Amino acid sequence: MKKSLIFLFAAVTGLSLAAYSQTKPLQSAKIKTPTVGCESCKTRIEDYLKRYDGVTYVNVNWRRKETTVKFLSDRTNIEVIKAAIANCGYDADDYPANEEAYKKLPKTCKRPEDGGHKE
Repeated sequence: MKKSLIFLFAAVTGLSLAAYSQTKPLQSAKIKTPTVGCESCKTRIEDYLKRYDGVTYVNVNWRRKETTVKFLSDRTNIEVIKAAIANCGYDADDYPANEEAYKKLPKTCKRPEDGGHKE
């Protein structure tokens, strides 16, 4: 009886450690998005980033001009996420907006010098 209890305890402990070691590394980051200026911009970026494998959470705060993301670092990284925001037509930290994507944005979502949202 004691041997079976010891074996059962060892098996449960081993399985628990194996499951714990396979936990995905979740990371969080804040990205400056200075050209985001309205709810439409917020929705566009959030919907775009949610399609990326490994992105688990996205929140764009257009008033603070920052985007918070949580992602699994074994599936994506912060550079890919910044590039995705830039490919959506918005500046992201040191990544400038993709010009082709920027041209496709509605006028209200463009920079103020291009007739877009006012600061």
